Amino acid sequence: MANHVKKKTRVLAVDDEPSILELLKTALNALGTYDVTTASSVDDAIQTLERQEKPFDCLLLDIQMPDVNGITFCAELRKITEYRKTPIIMLTAMSDRDYIDRAFAAGATDYLTKPFDLLELRSRLGTASMLIEEQGRAKSSIEVAKALKDELETNLHFNLEDPIAIDDVDNVLGYAEFENYVIQLSQGKLFNSFATAVKIANAEALYAKLSSSAFRAVLHDVAAAISRLVRKDGYMVCYRGNGVFLSISHRRNGPLHPGAELHLNQIAATIMSRHAERQDVKLIVGEAASMRAITKYGSLYALNKAVDNVENRVVSETDVMSLPSHVVMHRSRSTAHAHLERRAYETVLDDLLRDEPRLRSNGT
Repeated sequence: MANHVKKKTRVLAVDDEPSILELLKTALNALGTYDVTTASSVDDAIQTLERQEKPFDCLLLDIQMPDVNGITFCAELRKITEYRKTPIIMLTAMSDRDYIDRAFAAGATDYLTKPFDLLELRSRLGTASMLIEEQGRAKSSIEVAKALKDELETNLHFNLEDPIAIDDVDNVLGYAEFENYVIQLSQGKLFNSFATAVKIANAEALYAKLSSSAFRAVLHDVAAAISRLVRKDGYMVCYRGNGVFLSISHRRNGPLHPGAELHLNQIAATIMSRHAERQDVKLIVGEAASMRAITKYGSLYALNKAVDNVENRVVSETDVMSLPSHVVMHRSRSTAHAHLERRAYETVLDDLLRDEPRLRSNGT
C-alpha cells in the first residue's frame, strides 16, 4: 500500500528580530508539518514572494519593522489575487487595541502577542491549516460545479444559516477572523467592549423569494450600510448567518443602537436603490451585550447574548407583526449560533489544560 505523505504547510515569517526568526524556523520545522521560510524586512519578504513558483500557505508578520510596518504590508498583500484569502497571523509585541483593530481591518486572520507560547502558536497555525484545507475544498467544489453547469447560481448557492463571507466592505471580517478578533480583545483584558446584533427581519422570506446571487447582493448592501454607520469609529462587523450581523464597539452608546434603526434603514435603502430590482428590507438592531468578561469563553457567550437580544426585538416589534407568522416566530438556532457555544466550551477546556499541565500530559 502506498504511503500518503501529508503536504507540508509553507509558511513565510517576516520579522526584523533574528532571534524570533530562528525560534520560529527551528520550532515549526521540528514539528514536521511546516516548511518555514524567513524574511527580515518587508523588502526581503517581497523579494521572497516574487521568487516563489507557488504562493505560501500562511504568513506570520511582525507589526513594528523599520521600513514598512506589518499592518501596511498585510493590506497590500490582500490586494494580490493569490493572497486575498491566505491566512495571515500577526506576531507582535503591540497589544494596544488600536493595533488590534487596525490589523484585522487590514485583513489579518489572527493576532498573537509576544512573548508567545509555542503551543498557542501551534494551535493558531493548526486552525489556519484547517482554513487552508476548507478553502481548497471550496475551490475544488466551484471548479466541479463549473464543469457540470456553467451557471452563476450553482456556484453561489448557500443555505440561509451559512455565515458566508462578504468581501470588499470596510471593517467587515470573515467568520473565523471575527472570532479571533474577539478572543484577542478578551486576552488583552479590554473589557469595555460591546457586541450588537443587527437582523434582517424578513431574511427568511427574502431568501425563499430571491435567487442566491440576489440574496447575496442584499447581504452585501446591508453590510455596507452597517459599515457606513460604524466604520468612522473603527468598529468591526461580521455576517453570522440567518440574516444576522454582529458588530463590536468599544463604548455602549456608539452609532449602532436600537434608536439608530431608522437611520440604518435609510442608509440601506439608499444603497439598495442602485439596483434595478429594489428589495424591501427591514433591519432591526438589538440591545448591546457587554463583553466585560474575564475569560475568552465569556466574550464568546456575549456574542450569543447579542444575537438573542436582536431575535427578541424582532419578535416584540409591533411593526413586523404583519410579516408571515413563520417569519416572525421562526427562531431556529443557526449553525453559526451553535458554533459559538461549542467554541466557548472548547475555549474553556483549552484554558483549563493550559493552566493545569498535568491534565494535558495525562490526556496524551
